[in-house]
Amino acid sequence: MKKSTLACAAALACITTTAMAQTATPPTSVTLYGLADAGINYVTGLKQGSVTQLTSGNMEGTRWGMKGNEDLGGGMRAIFVLESRVELDTGSVSNRPASASQVPDRLNTASQMGLISPLMTAQQAAQVQGAVTAVAANLGSTLGVNLEKNLFDRQAYVGLVTPVGAITAGRQYTPGYLAQGAFDSMHTESSLAAGQLVSVPASFTIRTSNSLQYGIQTGGVTATVMYAMGEVAGNNSANRLLGTMVIYKGAGFSVGGGYNTQKNEVGQKSLTNAILGASADLGPGTLSTMFVKIKDDNPANVSGISTLLGGTATAVAIQNAFTTALKQDSTLFHIGYRMNMGANTVTVAYNAMNDKTASNADRASYGVAYSYALSKRTDLNAVLTRVNNKNTSQLSVGGNGFLGGVTSAAGADSTNVMFGIRHRF
Repeated sequence: MKKSTLACAAALACITTTAMAQTATPPTSVTLYGLADAGINYVTGLKQGSVTQLTSGNMEGTRWGMKGNEDLGGGMRAIFVLESRVELDTGSVSNRPASASQVPDRLNTASQMGLISPLMTAQQAAQVQGAVTAVAANLGSTLGVNLEKNLFDRQAYVGLVTPVGAITAGRQYTPGYLAQGAFDSMHTESSLAAGQLVSVPASFTIRTSNSLQYGIQTGGVTATVMYAMGEVAGNNSANRLLGTMVIYKGAGFSVGGGYNTQKNEVGQKSLTNAILGASADLGPGTLSTMFVKIKDDNPANVSGISTLLGGTATAVAIQNAFTTALKQDSTLFHIGYRMNMGANTVTVAYNAMNDKTASNADRASYGVAYSYALSKRTDLNAVLTRVNNKNTSQLSVGGNGFLGGVTSAAGADSTNVMFGIRHRF
């Protein structure tokens, strides 16, 4: 069961272990595979109060896919993966958080953004607030998963395996995300995962399109390096992503790290992650810890705000205010312990984000997750996660396949309880 629940490890395997022509792999094959995950999700602290929903993707995102390989001889193998998201509650391929398009108050209040001057008339202040509200609404409309409704949003790539590594091209998991998933005790599952604490605004790039990746697994070392093209005409560096990851697994322990850095739509250095992690077998389970540095001095998708608002001096001031408000400078810490006892898997974890920007939106989450294996393919799950928001923080956690969104007000805490079933095929 432990291996079957590691979504990130499975993704790693696609570009390393699985891709390296395992002896159990048929010479030529195409496999239909997938995972169905749904349950009752209860969350407190939202503007509409407590919300109970049937949600898809609680422990892991529900998906179906096809993967194939062809033995080319001489240690060479051609591979491909096409993987699509599915929302079991609606049948759609996209979802929105329970808080819908709501954004944190600090991104929707002109006075908090330093845009209201005592010299302004009431009418001028109202006009500025109206413009801020419009920009915040546009920002809120982007909160969700696969809102473009792309069919193979999760993964879509083709590659060639050689005796000295695998080369893959397409839409893939980024090295930095795979590294943080490897040292997260929850392995990105459920509301208790470390990444849930930095989901709004997004602090990790999970997958990226137009990417080339090289992966190798030799001895105890797994390593990847990625280059993702932004494909912006006239600006080759715009939206570009570079990433790398190295993990060493020894007898009863593992250590490693990852790094992602990308450019925004005008080619400026934007979201960057540096991850260091370690895990060790201790008693009946595994103790894992991780430290992540998150930095973004030039947030993406704000360069057009001034033009959208007419290009006036006030419009420029509003764009600058949103740029400042969306900057990131924080650290994420995780520690957790995961125990496998027959059919039972229990994980306890603590996550803390220290926000070093002027917003000081510090937050922490902690809780417990339990899985009971009915078989090798099917398990029942229960999760309890508590989020403590401080200062201007308003985070509400979601699941592996969906965002939690935003709580009712700055500093409002949230509790998540989930009961669900997961089946793999």
